[in-house]
Amino acid sequence: MQITSRELHAKFPIGQQVRHRLFGFRGVVYDVDPEFGNTEEWYQSIPAEARPRKDQPFYHLLAQNHDQSSYMAYVSEQNLVPDESDEPFNHPDLDDYFDVHEDGHYVVRQKAN
Repeated sequence: MQITSRELHAKFPIGQQVRHRLFGFRGVVYDVDPEFGNTEEWYQSIPAEARPRKDQPFYHLLAQNHDQSSYMAYVSEQNLVPDESDEPFNHPDLDDYFDVHEDGHYVVRQKAN
């Protein structure tokens, strides 16, 4: 899909820790779609009054909820804010995607040749 009339830019880079502005779960961005790229069935399953626009970046997250359950999430940009907490983030797939440096910034893991 080619974006023509307006260019879309992702607000959150890969490796950034974010929080869902409504539900409060936290995540680390591991991929970004420039606009909605999931199924229509998934999109229609969202209640109409909460359904986000499709013409914005959508983020693939390694996510963790309040009880520390880990999962993967797909979230629109409008529903994310930076996670500036000092809470530890533990996801079983984190090491598959990222190296973690001392300052807490997640850096994409380099694949071995």
